[in-house]
Amino acid sequence: MLPGLVTLTALVGLAACANGGGLRVEGADAPATSATPSARPSLMEGVAPEPKRTPAVAVDLRQVRLKLLADKHLPTYARNVLANCTVIPRCLSRGKTVDVLHSGTPQQIVLIHTLDNFVFGFFLIAVEPTGPRPIWNLKADLPTVNASPQGDLVVESKIFTIEDAVCCPSGRRVEVYRWNGRQMIKVSSTDNKGD
Repeated sequence: MLPGLVTLTALVGLAACANGGGLRVEGADAPATSATPSARPSLMEGVAPEPKRTPAVAVDLRQVRLKLLADKHLPTYARNVLANCTVIPRCLSRGKTVDVLHSGTPQQIVLIHTLDNFVFGFFLIAVEPTGPRPIWNLKADLPTVNASPQGDLVVESKIFTIEDAVCCPSGRRVEVYRWNGRQMIKVSSTDNKGD
């Protein structure tokens, strides 16, 4: 009984000294520990930096809606959709982040769509410390908007004829726009029918 009591006492004593950090390993194979985080090896050592990209932004769509409705030049159809839209994600959604103004500050593509999610245009919104600022807009059916490697805005949209169903446009249009320092100008347009 005495050896059992000695063993139990030793275990309780060792448990009381434990710091809760688990098993401690000492010796030549044990990693060195340090109280300073700077002594730890970097997780990124030996990893090449990623190429510079336009940082994503999260423009406030409620603020965008208010700015657009305050614009006297907002197209009538877009104004009607935005004025009657009380649940913002049903009429506006974020597209890609670009820097087609070559300002070093990102711009946000904001798509405008009907309640049944038919996209009929988009806005180019400058993201500024004072809030979102509309720069330019384009009416286009089901657009896909990207920045080219040269920094132009490439817009691919669908072309519908009177016989086409909403699901099935019969063609597409690819347009390229460039910022000239004051406004966006169209530099090319190509229509493809029957794709």
